[in-house]
Amino acid sequence: MTNAPLTDISSTLQKLTGLLQRDANEEAANFAGEARRQFPVSAELIRLHGVALLRLGRRREAQTAMNRAAELAPNDIELQCNLASLSMADGKVGAAIERLQKAQTRASGHPALLQALGAAYMSNGQHAQGRDAFAQALQAMPQHPSLRLNLAAAEMELGRLAEAESLVRQVLQQVPNAEVAHAMLGHLLHLQRRPREAAASLLQAGKLAPDKVQHMLQAALMFDEAGDLINAHDAFTEALARAPDSVPVMGQLLFVRRRLCRWQDIDALSERVIRAVSEDAPGVHPFAFLAEEADAGMQLRCAKTYASIIESQAAAFRQQLKLRHQLPMPDTPVRLGMLVEGLNETAFGQHIVAVIEALAESDLDVHLFAMMPDDGSSVRQRLSAAATLHDVSALNRAEIAQRIHGMAIEVLFDVNGYRSRGNAELMALCPAPVQVNWLGYNGSSGAPWMDYLLTDAIVLPQELREHVSEKVIRLQRCHQPNNPRRVRSEVPSRAACGLPEQAIVFACFNETQAINPAVFARCMLILQQVSDSVLWLLTGPANTDERLRQAAAALDVAPERLIFMPRLPYPELLARYAHVDLYLDTLPINSRAPAADALWAGCPVLTRTGKTMASRTVTSLLHHLGLPELITSDNDSFIGMATALGNDPAALATLRKHITQQRERSPLFDVRGFAADFRRAVLTISARYRIGRPPAHIDL
Repeated sequence: MTNAPLTDISSTLQKLTGLLQRDANEEAANFAGEARRQFPVSAELIRLHGVALLRLGRRREAQTAMNRAAELAPNDIELQCNLASLSMADGKVGAAIERLQKAQTRASGHPALLQALGAAYMSNGQHAQGRDAFAQALQAMPQHPSLRLNLAAAEMELGRLAEAESLVRQVLQQVPNAEVAHAMLGHLLHLQRRPREAAASLLQAGKLAPDKVQHMLQAALMFDEAGDLINAHDAFTEALARAPDSVPVMGQLLFVRRRLCRWQDIDALSERVIRAVSEDAPGVHPFAFLAEEADAGMQLRCAKTYASIIESQAAAFRQQLKLRHQLPMPDTPVRLGMLVEGLNETAFGQHIVAVIEALAESDLDVHLFAMMPDDGSSVRQRLSAAATLHDVSALNRAEIAQRIHGMAIEVLFDVNGYRSRGNAELMALCPAPVQVNWLGYNGSSGAPWMDYLLTDAIVLPQELREHVSEKVIRLQRCHQPNNPRRVRSEVPSRAACGLPEQAIVFACFNETQAINPAVFARCMLILQQVSDSVLWLLTGPANTDERLRQAAAALDVAPERLIFMPRLPYPELLARYAHVDLYLDTLPINSRAPAADALWAGCPVLTRTGKTMASRTVTSLLHHLGLPELITSDNDSFIGMATALGNDPAALATLRKHITQQRERSPLFDVRGFAADFRRAVLTISARYRIGRPPAHIDL
């Protein structure tokens, strides 16, 4: 133990400060304890003793020391900031604010106090007050980069993104190599829907901090959002090199490789991700995990782990927002809300608009909260006419939650779920008293903030209910709405589509992450057994098309038998199904919307039923269309059926005629019937809520 000097307080404080700077906290605590015997009324000595104790995790002793120091030096600014920090660490933010406000009356305008007060305000969700405190501090210390970044953070929380960006760029002019500033700029650019610029800023932050994986991971996510999967893949690869055991990086890299059809070593990476999920390791995104060969129990485990992280972050924020829900009067209409991306000229927009227009004739008060800006399309105009549409694309999460709450939404549907980038975090704020998972993410959310899952009995049979965290509402019809009045363009010639005139055309227009090696090998076996047949695919990202042609050649199929269709407007895409003889579904992720479009166009769809919700949606479509013959249970029967039909054009023609007839009388394309059942589900949910009953399983 170091003996304290007996007479010189100055050298004692100097030595103690040196120990703390070297992070020799145990020695510093012992030294300070001895020194306090000689200098029992030195406030600074006692304060530093408290700092050492705090670093050692001895919080109660540190608090006692700090309180004693405050008695001796009530005007000590640094001491007041230390005590406020202790209060905040204990969750007593109000007490910290009160202490700092009192200190301000004794030392008005002191920048350190203002900075601490601003941080306390921000922690308490009082962003405007935080901004004002940081702005005053910056006036006193205009060259202080940290204060400018704090002010930028406050402006960002207030939605003043341009002002925040300007402040961060000022910091970068002062300190070009400020890693934190580059990272914050990336975040701001992302909020302004400038993902490519955001990626560049985050890459720079990653270069400045090569030991940190987070910046590189965020840069990769920004490239992904910008649609640049090549750079995203490279950034994820670099991130994994920096942190080989990072579960979030592993999961995202695997998902990008699936979309790029980079299959080399993909099984080993998939095994690592599945193992991480089985061990409840956080970081695997539930939507990406649907592409893995995992059962429903494992998918729920992934969702629960992912949701638990969001819940831990949202709990305190919910307390700050204090969104209290008043029970509606018994005779008031049910106010239904839908939180949705894709309320534009998209395939999804085409389907949902038919449902909303049918619901407009009901007694439900329908409100749509659009997460994407208005594209000026006819779909957006029709939605605005049929329901109350709120464009919330420019609002932050808290503002959207407050808007939903302010509209007194009683039942809120999350129509995208984990398929979107921010819906889960928003729904976790519980802006409505009853919240329902439906359609976008075809699985259980695993989230405590979701009350119900709306599905059907084919997608979710009784044996899968144990793998759902929500209470289940099962419709008798297919839970996926289908617009019977789709509008398609004029059918082009086969030559215009790049198709041979006489060949049997198999097609699969699902996204590339669904075309895994097993799916592709199955398709190649079918091509080998049906001479003069081709496989029509959607063109993939980057050089995916060429990679698939090389994979075909490796499986002894001529590469030219793979034909790729460019991304087209929805009416033009619909017209192409006239040339498809048989649509081949995928597993473990079914085609869903493309399969429904094919059936509407009269094109037969062949599926293989899986053991998860995501692998049973096309089975539901075919069941409700009255075509169980096209539902298979294993690879052999799938390949055998596809081969038999491919070699029997007459059978394919008969199927097409039958499907066209069924379209007019099947419940699958009865959008008014769907709207009526949907309304009944909403009224049932509302009735239970209004009489104080908890959510329950409901079969309609």
